Amino acid sequence: MAGKGFTVKKGWDEPREHAMPAEARVPAEMRLGPVVVAPATVLAPMAGVTDTVFRRFIRHASLFRRDQRSEIEDQVCVDSVVTNAQSGCGLLMTEFTSADGLARMGESKRQRYLTFYDDEHPIGAQLFGANPETLAEAARIVEETGFDLVDLNLGCPAKRVVGSNGGSGLLRDLPRIGEIFRAVRNAVTIPFTVKFRLGWNDADIVCLDLARMAEAEGLNGLALHARTREQGYSGQARWEWIARVKQTVGIPVIGNGDIRTPEDAAAMVAETGCDAVMIGRAAPANPWIFRQIAQYTATGSYERPTVDDRYRMIRAYFQMLLDEAEATKDLPRAARLGETVGKMKQFATWFTHGVAGGAKLRGAIYQARSGAEVLAQVDAFFAAQLANGAEPDDAPEDAAATEFPEEMLECGS
Repeated sequence: MAGKGFTVKKGWDEPREHAMPAEARVPAEMRLGPVVVAPATVLAPMAGVTDTVFRRFIRHASLFRRDQRSEIEDQVCVDSVVTNAQSGCGLLMTEFTSADGLARMGESKRQRYLTFYDDEHPIGAQLFGANPETLAEAARIVEETGFDLVDLNLGCPAKRVVGSNGGSGLLRDLPRIGEIFRAVRNAVTIPFTVKFRLGWNDADIVCLDLARMAEAEGLNGLALHARTREQGYSGQARWEWIARVKQTVGIPVIGNGDIRTPEDAAAMVAETGCDAVMIGRAAPANPWIFRQIAQYTATGSYERPTVDDRYRMIRAYFQMLLDEAEATKDLPRAARLGETVGKMKQFATWFTHGVAGGAKLRGAIYQARSGAEVLAQVDAFFAAQLANGAEPDDAPEDAAATEFPEEMLECGS
């Protein structure tokens, strides 16, 4: 249990299968005020996942040019020629960040939470909290730091967040949400968006009223995760509510919930008319999904990763983590590298699904004590795989069965 009222699910419940609808594609772009999101795909904010390393990794993994096949390269930096016109991911989002904490902490500590690089634009920072003035101050900090937009979290179902009336806890207090909307909108000039759920439970669905309020208060767009707080991540997302919200307001609507494949993304657009799709849990399980959506939209088909692709992907991300740890100065080196090895083990759980014999590699990584040892285990495992001509396990159920840590599920998508 992740708090009274809902049960955390570790995958997708009876995921639906979709064929490419003839009448719909993921839109080429969406505009949030002056910010152009092209293509209209968004990486969801996920606690413990969408830090600057993962965001840049997704941007690079998503590179797609119609006239040539792109691959994740061993280089840890993103190619400077990558643009949104070439990338399958149009908008990156930070992990959700406490407005109270951001307003209190010093400049150096803020940098750890708000670090991003030039190649991450456009990028939004997501905030959570319950005090209008504090959220307005945090939004000003976000704007001054150089983010392209600020987003308000009204969807996180975590007990510790809801207990302080943040995240989805605010869905029971629409007047307070209105105060927050006005305070933040008056505090910043950058686009302001909100992500929310259907409501607290089935007896208290507020998404249509909340969407109207967002539009009336001058927000530039909204994202709906089509489940209630009580549902957590169980059951299927109810896309029909995304369609109803889209029919209710004139500002852009981003659909979120149960997009595991390019077919799902196209189907959501076809069924709801949403202006963009937001992807959360599927991204760490399949870092190629944004590129695959771009390919599917352009050609009606998409490439699936080879064993070599998976090797290059895992190694590139792990090397990026190590390089970022070396470059970070706000923690002792031993602590930074310790955190990095922990994150390697966390991501190994997701990255090795679809790899034949992946359990063996996961076990070796879990036993490793240093980043160098993790890389050595990855190199040795894939050297044997490639020498033996191993083929990837191309099984959709792998992604559906992938386990996700509770802290990510609580405030991810």
